[in-house]
Amino acid sequence: MTSIRIMEIGDYEQALDLWKRTAGMGLSAADEKQEIEKFLKKNSTLCFAAFDGEVLIGTILCGEDGRRGYLYHLAVDETYRKTGIGKSLVECSLNALKETGIQKCHLFVIADNETGIAFWDHIGWELRKDIEVMSMNL
Repeated sequence: MTSIRIMEIGDYEQALDLWKRTAGMGLSAADEKQEIEKFLKKNSTLCFAAFDGEVLIGTILCGEDGRRGYLYHLAVDETYRKTGIGKSLVECSLNALKETGIQKCHLFVIADNETGIAFWDHIGWELRKDIEVMSMNL
């Protein structure tokens, strides 16, 4: 039986395994356990995990800055794709954002992740061509 619940740090090992197996997923030092633990604590009602029994089959990380929400690491095990799990995870995070008063959400997709871009387009997200992302390692 498939279920979705708030993601907990105890889910980390299974989540990391899923992320490593997901094409188009960009991982960095920010995805080490202690960093994800901080993220989950700060965003304790916004991140979700999907399970088939005890096996983690999907994740979504979500955060907010008081004005906008941000989605990261939506991943669904290949075996369970195209069953609505990804869309359900997104809806969980968006509903949680709405409950905090956030009215707009952004996400980041690696530019050559055609599967990811197609998924987001399919569920109604707009690819912005009017902005660029700039980053700096601190």
